[in-house]
Amino acid sequence: MLSKRIYALAEALLVTFLWSTSYILIKIGLRELNPLVFVTYRYALASIVLIILSTMFRYKCNKNLRSKQLLFLLLGFTGYFIAQGLQFFGLYYLPAITVTFILNMSPIFVLVLGMFFLKEKPTIIQLIGVIIVICGVMLFFSGSLLALNEVLGVFLTILSGIGWALYMVIFRCCLRDGKIDVFALTTYSTSFGSLLLLGTTIMTNNIMIPSTNSLYIILWLSIINTALAFILWNHALRVLRAYDQSILQNTMLIQITLLAYVFLRESITPQKILGIIIIFIGILIVQALHKYIT
Repeated sequence: MLSKRIYALAEALLVTFLWSTSYILIKIGLRELNPLVFVTYRYALASIVLIILSTMFRYKCNKNLRSKQLLFLLLGFTGYFIAQGLQFFGLYYLPAITVTFILNMSPIFVLVLGMFFLKEKPTIIQLIGVIIVICGVMLFFSGSLLALNEVLGVFLTILSGIGWALYMVIFRCCLRDGKIDVFALTTYSTSFGSLLLLGTTIMTNNIMIPSTNSLYIILWLSIINTALAFILWNHALRVLRAYDQSILQNTMLIQITLLAYVFLRESITPQKILGIIIIFIGILIVQALHKYIT
């Protein structure tokens, strides 16, 4: 049992690194591609890869899956069309460090959603953690006047975080009884999400041919950072609890900050570093400490 947990932790941690590099690659790719066509190509290709893999390994569709098309549509809409799609727009308007800072508040979104939809009451420790997170956010943005496009970027990124929180909660509920295969759930949700993105791209007349460099980035993001990463991430969900993986996902805040500083030359002030540390502590309290106190 311990070895399974260690393996699952290693899987999840590897995925956080792959996803952290995605931010850097996306920022580079956005120099040539608009956000909508970029995210569409990434997930359309990723869904094709997943379907090919399922065919190669002769995966047999579970009969129960045929009655869950609305569920797959919901997962595709929240996890890909909203969460991933708006993340690209957030990265188009904002620095990678700011986007990942905002998205690391997803556990707060999960907490709020749980209050309204699951009737789960937060503990005192969780509320303290939320207050600490708010203080970190205020410190991070204090003294900086956001331009109109940056305000839009912040708004879209917050919506992206809410979409990801919904996806995580729904996906975990689907895996709880163990009747739905992880690979099937990942393939179906990715395919439905990519169809929504593709339909939007076609209707808005955003189809374009990427350059060679952009094509390499799309291929890497689609095959490695999407198809492989999501399979590993969702496979780890069978062993780890949702908040366990969320804690690991929070390390992306540190990973992306370092990667953005090195590869994108994004500036980071001592004030922002302190804000990042404070929000990191607050999120840990919200996710982890209440487990041992309640």
